Amino acid sequence: MRGKAFKFGDNISTDHIAPGRLYHLRSNLPEFAKHVLEDADETFASRMKKGDFVVAGSNFGLGSSREHAPLIMKIAGVGAVLAKSFARIFYRNAINIGLLAIECDTDSIDDGDELELDIKKGIITNLTNGTIIQIEPLPPVMIKLLNDGGLVEHIKKNGDFKLTD
Repeated sequence: MRGKAFKFGDNISTDHIAPGRLYHLRSNLPEFAKHVLEDADETFASRMKKGDFVVAGSNFGLGSSREHAPLIMKIAGVGAVLAKSFARIFYRNAINIGLLAIECDTDSIDDGDELELDIKKGIITNLTNGTIIQIEPLPPVMIKLLNDGGLVEHIKKNGDFKLTD
């Protein structure tokens, strides 16, 4: 994966990601996705391109447990979320809907940096400044689940949730 980094700080909540005042759009997810992260950066949705990365500090996705936050990120085209840490429910929802969420040290990534991610090798290369960030490689079952489009799509494709092939 390759894309541009959009850097956010600590404690980005699900309300920053999926603005509560626009929750009436939850039945029109493509329209809701046009407002992704609007309350953290009002220009984000118009500037990001499919495959770009959301990069954040600690506790990304805190707040409510609604799936709409990671879902509209995926619909908007976010390639992956890289953060120092995630709120547990956001992380689980992200994986369940097929949005890649990776815990890593994001200090060497600046807004606008060009990144390349190799999930199998467990490496993020910052092509702008030359730094390499080691990440824990994802287990094959997690890669399969993400490649299938998330938990529901995996179950539709495979009949049930199998941890092995």
